[in-house]
Order: sequence, then C-alpha cells, then structure tokens
Amino acid sequence: MGGTPVFLDTRVPVQTLFDYLKAGDSIDDFLDGFPTVTRSQVIGLLEQAGKQLVTVLDIAPRGKATLVGIEF
Repeated sequence: MGGTPVFLDTRVPVQTLFDYLKAGDSIDDFLDGFPTVTRSQVIGLLEQAGKQLVTVLDIAPRGKATLVGIEF
C-alpha cells in the first residue's frame, strides 16, 4: 500500500475508518463493509488515537493549539 497505514493482516487503510466516522457512519457500518477488520482492531485504534490526542493537548501550551469542539 505504499506507506499507507492499514489494519494488520488486511489491505484496509486506517483512513477509511476515519472517513466512515466523519461521514456519520457507525463502527458496525464500517465492519459490515470490511469484514477482514475486527471490532477489537477498530476499538484498539480509536483508543490509541485518543491517548495520543490527549497527550498532544496535555503538552501544548495553553492557548497555542486549537481544535474544533475541544476546549483546553
């Protein structure tokens, strides 16, 4: 996939999950469309992404970083 992050043992790009969620689709919709991806892979990815986001926000100087819908 040329450097594109994919779910382990699949050819499904991680970005596809975020595209589904951004469009308002559910995790179940995504899993129905990509049966080679497991629910635990999706949950694990979201948990890790959330932890990384919180870490970035924790180290950002107050008032120096902004995200839509998030106050810090």
